[in-house]
Amino acid sequence: MPTVISNGIRIHYEERGSGDPLILIMGLGAPGSRWEDHAASYENHFRCILVDNRGAGGSDKSSRPFTTKMMADDTAALMLALGIENARIAGISMGSAIAQELALSYPKKVRSLILVSSWSRSDRYTQTVFEHFKKMRELASPADFTQLLQLWIASAPYYEQHFDEMVRDQTMAQEDYMPVYAFQAQSDACSMHNTFDRLDKITAPTLLTVGAADIFTPLRLTVEMHERMPDSEMIVFKGLGHIHHWEDLERFNSVTTQFLLEK
Repeated sequence: MPTVISNGIRIHYEERGSGDPLILIMGLGAPGSRWEDHAASYENHFRCILVDNRGAGGSDKSSRPFTTKMMADDTAALMLALGIENARIAGISMGSAIAQELALSYPKKVRSLILVSSWSRSDRYTQTVFEHFKKMRELASPADFTQLLQLWIASAPYYEQHFDEMVRDQTMAQEDYMPVYAFQAQSDACSMHNTFDRLDKITAPTLLTVGAADIFTPLRLTVEMHERMPDSEMIVFKGLGHIHHWEDLERFNSVTTQFLLEK
């Protein structure tokens, strides 16, 4: 498995396709391979780099605290090791928070941004969600916690239509289940993330996508980002949830690929 050393830990990644580089940063508790359904489309146009954030996948499970800035530094180190001067960046949920910090700390490395199911600061509601996840991750079995997470991230119609798939994912949850301390550290990084007062400093063209029925990181959090980012576009997926990028995969891949090709 290809890895680089960043801040004293190993960061694992995968590569797909060829062309201009596209860095794909996944969300809380998930390995970079979860980009599979999107990379299958993107790889026709770009050299896709699927990153395992610290604590997830094949990357080291350090016990030290995480921040989104630290994970942005990891991504920048990965780009340097791969000889990538700048790239298009896409981040889902926690990955979008990391991408914001990357664009702020390393603006020359970021050609354009796609921020999916994003937020720039955690209010009491969002902080409580992450604290709840931390507690339940410690108390629940992998299957039960996966079920809990599914109910937060999927819209009700999608859950109903894909119930058998959801149950299968619950039974398979143990396979890539990250250690409790690593999940909790990522959750803390999400809760503490705050770029709100710096969003206007992000100059890269940015596409924000969000599900109108997202109860995890609600629509209002993306709206306030869009209002503060001078070169941003926003696409709202009506009736869909936090994982709108899977719930309407064909449309999501289409609109994001078009944006990436144009920017």
